[in-house]
Amino acid sequence: MPGLIALTDLSGDDLIRILDRADILADAWKQNKMPQVLKNKQVGLWFYGQGFRNRVAFEIGARAMGASVSYIPGELGINEPLEDVGHYLDNWFSLLVIRSKNHKDVLYLSNNIDTPIINARTNYNHPCEILGDLQFIRKYRGSIDGLNVVFVGEITNLCMSWFEAAVRLPISVTQVAPDGYLADKALLQQLNAQSVGEILVSSHLDPLLRNADLIYTDCWPRADNNDDAHRIKEMFLPYQITSTHLQLLKEGALFLPCPPVTRGQEVSFNAMKSPVCLNYEAKDYLLHSQNAVLEFLAGC
Repeated sequence: MPGLIALTDLSGDDLIRILDRADILADAWKQNKMPQVLKNKQVGLWFYGQGFRNRVAFEIGARAMGASVSYIPGELGINEPLEDVGHYLDNWFSLLVIRSKNHKDVLYLSNNIDTPIINARTNYNHPCEILGDLQFIRKYRGSIDGLNVVFVGEITNLCMSWFEAAVRLPISVTQVAPDGYLADKALLQQLNAQSVGEILVSSHLDPLLRNADLIYTDCWPRADNNDDAHRIKEMFLPYQITSTHLQLLKEGALFLPCPPVTRGQEVSFNAMKSPVCLNYEAKDYLLHSQNAVLEFLAGC
């Protein structure tokens, strides 16, 4: 069943329609006049892990549009076969929002049940987070056409969804990280072969700053022991975004460190206080873009 597992599941035109609708829903939210388009719809939230922003935004957004919202406990396919669980849920829900540590499980459900599934994050990608950021960026600068994104960090789920955005939309995304943590050539060739935008990689941060419209950071790689932690710090500390870096940005450029933010690692303490750091404001739009996705996939 059509859902949102990756941004590439939708056309560029559909993504723009969702962003357009999200702007309208943002105004409706502020006016306390949310359309009741999800009345009599049942939305299931099945979340693994500690993240709260997406879950809270999905819950209050779905309720505000008239839906009944239920939490589904446990992890995917732990106590029962995933096939069985999926078909049970198919009986009861109009939409399922799932966060899982196993992307393959979410894909399996999406391909084997009728209920549309929204990916609220997996180990592979994170489409809802990037949609919310795109809505904020478009509102801030007037357009996302020609947006030049510098993503600083290893190839994480956020990085993959920025790549997916560049496949469908006219934006450029450059991943910046130490050698060994960059997307490989085969993936870049595969993505760029079908891209509306452009996807690049580089191990050199400073030359990219002056032309960037957006600096986007993600957390450092996880360390398994003290030796790993020391090695990762040595490799990634030169890529820490500081206020000195932000002073090099052109007028109108933004810095969005994705939460949870670890000050002293991917971002310095003073960079978080920079006037171009607008991550609190950006996350407001997570609610509105997710509302637009709910409405779109419910066929309203």
